[in-house]
Parts: sequence; structure tokens; C-alpha cells
Amino acid sequence: MNTTTENEFQTTVVARIAGEDIKPGDYITVVSTIVELPSYLWACSGAILPLDEPVRTRFIPSEAGQPFKVVAVCLPFVYAKQPCKKLATFDTRNQQLVRLDPQCGRKVWKKLQSALNPTQ
Repeated sequence: MNTTTENEFQTTVVARIAGEDIKPGDYITVVSTIVELPSYLWACSGAILPLDEPVRTRFIPSEAGQPFKVVAVCLPFVYAKQPCKKLATFDTRNQQLVRLDPQCGRKVWKKLQSALNPTQ
């Protein structure tokens, strides 16, 4: 007995991208953000670190995976629009951006646009 399965879904992977490689029309998303806080806000760290030295921590933002379409790049800033037509500004010094697969980005972008604008 031979059985076959057809897979209509293709798994794609995001690509880490340097700011200078981002261009208008790219679909991007934020995978992590760096936050700097003064060392005196960390419990008992004043004994180890000088009070004026910032402590950097990386976190995954809630909008990670949300596609954005790049409108313009003026490093270190990347200007991109959301499917709801709002403009977002990214600072490549503290936000790690990745490029989405173009077909995946376009597909998700269109689905989100149609979900936000059901009359279109």
C-alpha cells in the first residue's frame, strides 16, 4: 500500500540583516530589542558596577513577527509601514531587524490588510 502526502505549505526562515542591506520594499520584523537601564536599578548591583554604567538587556517584543514594509532607510533609522497604514520607526542601534521571505511577507501582509479592511 503506497501512501503519499502533499505538502502545500513551505517553511521559510528569516534572515538577519544589517541596516545597510535594508531597502525599500523589503518586509521586515523585529526579533529583539535592547534596553539600557542604569545599574542602580538592579538589585544589589551597585556594589559590582559603577552607578552611572548602563546595564543592557535584550528582550523579545510582543510585536515580534509582525510584518512591516520598508518605506525608506536613513541609518540608523528604518521607516516602515504596518498593514494598517501606520508608519513605524526602527532604530537599528537597539532593535535587531530581520528580513522576511518575500513571498511569506507579501502573503501575510495581504491577509492582515484584508482583515483590517474587510470592505476591500
